[in-house]
Amino acid sequence: MRWLWALFGFVFLGIGAIGLVLPLWPTTIFWIAAVFCLAESHPKVRDWIYSRPGVGPIVRDFVERGEISRKSKYLAIGGMLLACMISGWFLRASPLGLAILIGAIGIGVLFVATRREPVA
Repeated sequence: MRWLWALFGFVFLGIGAIGLVLPLWPTTIFWIAAVFCLAESHPKVRDWIYSRPGVGPIVRDFVERGEISRKSKYLAIGGMLLACMISGWFLRASPLGLAILIGAIGIGVLFVATRREPVA
């Protein structure tokens, strides 16, 4: 079972790495998933993610303390709303698809908005 967690972790790491060079592609959420998958089997990879400038401290705050900074909340919610608008345009002919999309984005927005913020 450990190899399966490692496989998922490295897949998430690779998908997240795309966001380092591709604008609008999320890195943080995939690296958070990677850390959760790799925490036990590959602590050196977890530490490598934590040491990445910019995204590492954000990942560590969330994974270790469940915290999201106010700036990160704004960026995450903004990204979700942008994705909702773009996806909504493609789903405009499907009321059920739009309802599912809006519901899913709404849950994501509520989750992010209700996380604690790091104490400075």
